[in-house]
Amino acid sequence: MRIIVTGGSGFLGSACVRAATAAGHSVAVLTRFPRQGSAAEQLLGSVEQPPWTAIRNFAPDACVHAAWIATPGLYLESPENADWVRWSLAFLNELPALGVRHITVLGTGIEYQITGQRLREDTTPLQPLSGYARSKCELHVQLAAWRQDARLADLGLAWARIFYPYGAGEHPARLASSLIAKLRRGEPVQLKTPHSTKDYIHVDDVATALLTVLERRYCGAINVGTGVGVTVDTVAQKLGHLLGRADLVQPPTNAPANSLDYVVADAGRLHALGWRPQVALEAGLRRLVEVSWK
Repeated sequence: MRIIVTGGSGFLGSACVRAATAAGHSVAVLTRFPRQGSAAEQLLGSVEQPPWTAIRNFAPDACVHAAWIATPGLYLESPENADWVRWSLAFLNELPALGVRHITVLGTGIEYQITGQRLREDTTPLQPLSGYARSKCELHVQLAAWRQDARLADLGLAWARIFYPYGAGEHPARLASSLIAKLRRGEPVQLKTPHSTKDYIHVDDVATALLTVLERRYCGAINVGTGVGVTVDTVAQKLGHLLGRADLVQPPTNAPANSLDYVVADAGRLHALGWRPQVALEAGLRRLVEVSWK
């Protein structure tokens, strides 16, 4: 395939680029920040201001739309989320005319109503609580309506709800990296929501999952998670042991209520495509610790 990846220099997008090029696909990255030595073709531009001539010359037949605002502490309620809905619709609307026949767009696991059970694409209601999640839902709805156009009958559209990715290249404010930094500084770690249970998935597994969705031409919503829930306290304890500073991880205390207390995917649809996670949590955290030393 000839795949264009938006946000290809970001955390998830760059992992997707690595997986796709390793699998032998031709990849072009839509980016404001070209990377030297990349195996992917670098198309200078953005979703907001696409370089249409360069995209046309690359002649993509598939797209992974990973670009979005994702800065911790900012993205959940940023007014820019509304801009991303508009930019995304305008960009994706042009791709079928250029020969693109399959599009995979990244959504989020927090689009769902949090029920205390594994979240399933066909039965769990949607109830986005943040501006970010609401904007993702809005984009999904508008793309589904757009997809009904008879002229797009042969266009495949997948909506990949990403759960809790971690790994090399993540923002330093994300959970694992922020804990590593604290432990290295010798600071005590007292968790705000120690019992909160999330579906942590290594960034390389996210990439192979998205590539599987693309290669199988899957259409519809699909969860990208491991299907296994892990508490925040477990992540902290594992990192404490890996860094030899388990003594700094303080015992959990009474934690306040958390609206995202149990966010774990039902990964059945992804498993049905033949995908399985390859990076166990402890191995993934060890990799992140090793990378952070460099």
